[in-house]
Amino acid sequence: MTNTTLSAPLFRGPFEGSERAAALIARIQDFLNGELAALASEHQLDHEHSPDRALLRQVWRRSHERGFYGLTLPEQLGGLGLSVLDHVLVKEAIYATGSPFAPHVLGELSGPPRVGALVRHATPQQMAQFILPVAQAEMAICFALTEAEAGSDAGAVQTRAVRDGDDYVLTGRKRFISGSPFADAAVLMASTAPEDSEQREVTAFFVDLRSPGVRVESNYKTMAGQSSTGDIVLEGCRVPAGQRIGEPGRGLALALGRITVNRLLHCPAMVGLAQVALRDARDYAMQRRQFGRAIAQFQAIQHMLAEAATELAAARALMIATARQLDAGGDARAEASMAKLFCSETAFRVADKAVQVHGGEGIVQGRRVEFLFRMLRMYRVLTGTSEIQKNTIAKELLAPDTAA
Repeated sequence: MTNTTLSAPLFRGPFEGSERAAALIARIQDFLNGELAALASEHQLDHEHSPDRALLRQVWRRSHERGFYGLTLPEQLGGLGLSVLDHVLVKEAIYATGSPFAPHVLGELSGPPRVGALVRHATPQQMAQFILPVAQAEMAICFALTEAEAGSDAGAVQTRAVRDGDDYVLTGRKRFISGSPFADAAVLMASTAPEDSEQREVTAFFVDLRSPGVRVESNYKTMAGQSSTGDIVLEGCRVPAGQRIGEPGRGLALALGRITVNRLLHCPAMVGLAQVALRDARDYAMQRRQFGRAIAQFQAIQHMLAEAATELAAARALMIATARQLDAGGDARAEASMAKLFCSETAFRVADKAVQVHGGEGIVQGRRVEFLFRMLRMYRVLTGTSEIQKNTIAKELLAPDTAA
């Protein structure tokens, strides 16, 4: 992949977060642009050529040793107790580096963010067997809810868990599970409702993916060319009842308990990647010459860059304002959906303009903007489609208690 050198930042205003967050960002950027950049170069990695499991484990351990990997965990497990705003700014800065290791420094696909919210529900055995090993970068874990018929309708899971003595027997297929190809375990949702019942009773389990009767199939890639997604196939997999998380039927509540914060926390990745795309477009426009001068001197190019920068600044402002509202104790349910909707749609438009600025170079695989165009297109679907966000916004807007 091209574009490996650093260039001037897009936003030069005062840092919006705490001094601690600023210092943390500087340390993480040094890690990404130093040790991890060298590692990516050594193994010829970019966004489309994913690291293997062994290399990822090396990255997780180094991140843990430096104090980054578990920073999102509760403080009793070594987390930093960051505000939502600081968390957003740290994550944005990570993705804005353009590093192919950006999703792995905090373990977003398979690490501490997958289990942090479960700490207060976990038994001592579950803490020792799953949560602590994940926190210490000794185990990778994924979150398995989505199925072929259960996407936006999260409660429509068909995977079944039937009690049999001291075990549950799980049968079904989970689809599009991020991090599953390199995970050791899963937080997995299954129906424990009686067979043929119209009742929805979704229950959460810790499932060891090395157990008999379970396998991960990762024989497909996303449109961004990545292979970090797979299916989890359960064929009579026996899971000890002690690995059930919380009470039966409380799985969706556990999964969606922090949905407002989690929706917002997807935005910094989009904003950070869009900054990379716009930065690449700006830098390319300043060096590419046509008709005897840099194309950045043509008004058509200037207008594309200006529109992209303005929209990106607006998306970033909405993200930051929503984080501040959550830190102040506000509900922010509608605002988090607005942020996810606007940031995902805006980031894709920015990537589209970046490709246009690059012209023929922008549609060649190997150019970073071409990858970012595909990657940012995915965010309009991932983690709740734009249409689902609009449903949530409208529901909140039209709620009876909001009418004057």
